[in-house]
Amino acid sequence: MANHKSAAKRARQTIKRQAVNGGRKSAVRTVEKGLLKALAAKDVKILPELLKKFMSQMSKAAQKGAFRKETASRRIGRISARVAQIVSGK
Repeated sequence: MANHKSAAKRARQTIKRQAVNGGRKSAVRTVEKGLLKALAAKDVKILPELLKKFMSQMSKAAQKGAFRKETASRRIGRISARVAQIVSGK
C-alpha cells in the first residue's frame, strides 16, 4: 500500500496502464496467430493483407509502449521474411 498521495496515484495509473497495454498486446497476438495459421496453410492470397495488419498493430503497440521497439522490429522482420519466402514461392 502506498504511503504518499503521489505514490497512490502512480499505483492507480499503473493498474490502468496495465489494462490498456494488456488489451493492445492481446490484439497483436490475435492478429499474429491468424497470420501464423495462414503461413502454415500457405494461403498466398491473404498473407500480404494479414502481414500489413500485423505490422500496423505491432508498430502502434510499440509506439504506445506495450512492446519494446526492438521486440516489435524483430517480430515484424522474422514474420515478414517468412511471408516473403512463401509468396515468392521458394
